[in-house]
Amino acid sequence: MQGSHDSRFFRNAGRLTSLTLIFASLVLSGCLEQEDTAEDAGGFFVPPSDNGPPVISGNPTAAVKIGDFYSFSPSASDPDGDKLTFAIRNQPRWADFNKATGKLSGYPTLGDVGTYKDISISVSDDTVTASLPRFSISVDQVGMLSTTLSWNPPTQNDDGTALVDLAGYKIYWGTTPGNYTRSVTINNPGLTTYVVDNLSAGTYEFVATSFNTSGVESVYSNPATKVVN
Repeated sequence: MQGSHDSRFFRNAGRLTSLTLIFASLVLSGCLEQEDTAEDAGGFFVPPSDNGPPVISGNPTAAVKIGDFYSFSPSASDPDGDKLTFAIRNQPRWADFNKATGKLSGYPTLGDVGTYKDISISVSDDTVTASLPRFSISVDQVGMLSTTLSWNPPTQNDDGTALVDLAGYKIYWGTTPGNYTRSVTINNPGLTTYVVDNLSAGTYEFVATSFNTSGVESVYSNPATKVVN
């Protein structure tokens, strides 16, 4: 798989310009499960409640390698501002679950290799419950997938002067937006492509920086999301 795109650079006083990587993104939203309040157990009509149902969404990562950190936090809101409580079914044995935030996280080990199916995360305002679609998480020993990143090297410093001491690049990535658990340093300013390998199937977010011979590093590029499968 590969993604090759033109790069543009942002300015930030005192730092090098940063690289821009752009990929298409994939977003999955949750579905709503709502209790039926039209009739009670005795068959009598119950007026509909004015309570607004909560909403939950998110795209859980589908795979993780042993020893890597897995983390997924759904987004949830309630139109009435009611307090929300999260719940989970078929929780993986290697992961912790936070009932207050809905965060599922953990470090799988060698004994956890396998696929954990029909995981369901829901949120409730004590009256109505909304759930994400059921999902699975595959725990793999070694990732077998890869993706190729390409860029144009920066030519200027933030102050507009010519960049004459470019030393290399750094690439950061992870499966949670804004949380980059892995990185690589490229100490060759002449390189303009890099293959990120040993990836498991899932959605990854990449950012890149450039640095000069003095070790001054640019700010992150814009996030680049890539579905690897």
